[in-house]
Amino acid sequence: MEKQEGPDTAQVRLEDPWHDALASGWSDRDSTGAPAPGAPLGGEDLTAGRSAADIYLEVQRSEAFQEVRARYRRFVVPASAAFLVWYLAYVVAATTAPGLMARPVAGAVNVAMVAGLAQFLTTFLLTWAYTRHARLRRDRAALDLRWDTQEMTRGAGR
Repeated sequence: MEKQEGPDTAQVRLEDPWHDALASGWSDRDSTGAPAPGAPLGGEDLTAGRSAADIYLEVQRSEAFQEVRARYRRFVVPASAAFLVWYLAYVVAATTAPGLMARPVAGAVNVAMVAGLAQFLTTFLLTWAYTRHARLRRDRAALDLRWDTQEMTRGAGR
């Protein structure tokens, strides 16, 4: 967090990926200090005669959107499958091999307790891996798509 001071006020700026990526026209001021009306990308009217639904369909068909979705699927599908197999292996072992699961590891701690705690650990690790993957591989591209879509739909017929 850093403190920014302007001529009249002091502002606190949080390190937030949404903060520094404002769409054009959102923070602009006109000569009176009032927010300036937003101009479409490139100064041309991209929404003339198009509904918001048409714009969203166009964005959905775009190569950038398809790449974001592909990156999402390349992580989520294998990670979900691996976690589901690991969870089912624990449940199947607990029901079909009670002797194995009851085998002591250290004192009163047995294989079932270690495997159960490992379930929690892998949940946290998978959550960490997902958020890291999203931050490094998808968030910036998704944010760019979001701002482009908002710029295109500004003023479009709903």
